[in-house]
Amino acid sequence: MTSNRNTIQMGLQRVKNHFDSGLSKDIDYRLEQLQSLKNTIKTYENEIYEALYTDLNKSAQETFMTELSIVNEELEYMISNLKKLAKPKRIIPSLSQLPGSLKILREPYGSVLIFSTWNYPLQLALVPLIGAIAAGNVVVLKPSEYSPQTSKVLIKICESAFDKDLVFVVEGGREENTILLENKFDYIFFTGSTSMGKVVMKSAAEHLTPLTLELGGKSPCIVDSNTNLRETAKRIVFGKLINAGQTCVAPDYIYVKEEIKTALIDELLMVLAQAIPNERYFEETFGKIISEKHYSRLKSLLEDQKPITVLSESPYYDSELKIKPVLLDSPDPESDVMKEEIFGPILPIISWNDKNELIANLKSKPKPLSMYIFSNDDSFTEEIIRNADSGGVCINDTLLHMSSLKSPFGGVGPSGMGSYHGKWSFNTFSRERTVLKKWWIFDIPMRHQPYTDRAFKIIKKLLR
Repeated sequence: MTSNRNTIQMGLQRVKNHFDSGLSKDIDYRLEQLQSLKNTIKTYENEIYEALYTDLNKSAQETFMTELSIVNEELEYMISNLKKLAKPKRIIPSLSQLPGSLKILREPYGSVLIFSTWNYPLQLALVPLIGAIAAGNVVVLKPSEYSPQTSKVLIKICESAFDKDLVFVVEGGREENTILLENKFDYIFFTGSTSMGKVVMKSAAEHLTPLTLELGGKSPCIVDSNTNLRETAKRIVFGKLINAGQTCVAPDYIYVKEEIKTALIDELLMVLAQAIPNERYFEETFGKIISEKHYSRLKSLLEDQKPITVLSESPYYDSELKIKPVLLDSPDPESDVMKEEIFGPILPIISWNDKNELIANLKSKPKPLSMYIFSNDDSFTEEIIRNADSGGVCINDTLLHMSSLKSPFGGVGPSGMGSYHGKWSFNTFSRERTVLKKWWIFDIPMRHQPYTDRAFKIIKKLLR
């Protein structure tokens, strides 16, 4: 939509002027804009399917499950609950504030910069956007340059759904990111890699701008011997194959009890063969890697490895930027595939025997965005959760812990800071503002100067 500094600066000024007009603070106005977005998304639904198929080879079903349904649910929640979320909270004043009334307002920050990313280019743009508008902000949205067709649809949706200058969409790459980060915003919401998250946080620090970082990391999948192996394999494969493994909460590697490792690999291969029944299905329905750069990185992770694949000896489809799902049996802990977040259909499998060593290994690694535990032993599960930190935990399944608006989603440490979804989206993009109104009918004279010993004694008794 824009590619030069002057155009970006003018766009930024327009959205800031829009916020200064006070219009976005009006609750009815916010509801009107959200309802318009809901209607517009329905209008462009077919274009959304086509764009995501072009960018990522996503099937219509996967696009609906992982993108559209989540966006629609967030919209429904905000439209239904906005008045309750935005309602001032009246509380009883403390003794020092009497006589008077006390309330807490939820106020928008102002101008919000949202960086979305390419792996879920619709959902990761619109869900935070919905929260920001519901909270009364104006938004500058920067989608990823790696998903250009979806970005084009996002521009159409925003231009059709919203009042002019409420939302400004900036297309482009690194140059545009740099220009945006040179400017002062009132809040920044970033979804992407940890390395880029550090750049954004450094820039935010220059302006003392609060921010949310939704990053990633190597999310472990711990499998106990006391589990249902067939269901465990099915649910791990589900989490790994969605979007060809290009999911920030995908199971990155498996820690499996040594005595069932071979059996689990057999089950995984059987489930994979069922999930990808033939070459035609793979070509037409399985997701592609987003770019040559990311495809080459994944191939480099497999150097010197011995991949176990389904349907063919080689997992590589160079002309289509596709990789068949790959299992890696006991890769070197010092290899790149065990150090980097994989972000593709590659699944290392490592065994464990001693629970204490397992916990020590988990604790020695950077805190991941998610952790998966497959076990029927509640005491084992609770011990892992108690001793190994992560952004979220899912027991006996994958991915689904982040699919509900009834709980927050976010990382911890290197996997992110802050959270969103549902009411947590609204809270993220708004701040609490205290308003105390003192009455005139009474005042405590001893709080005023000049101070005396008698006044001090009375104050100590009153405020103890």
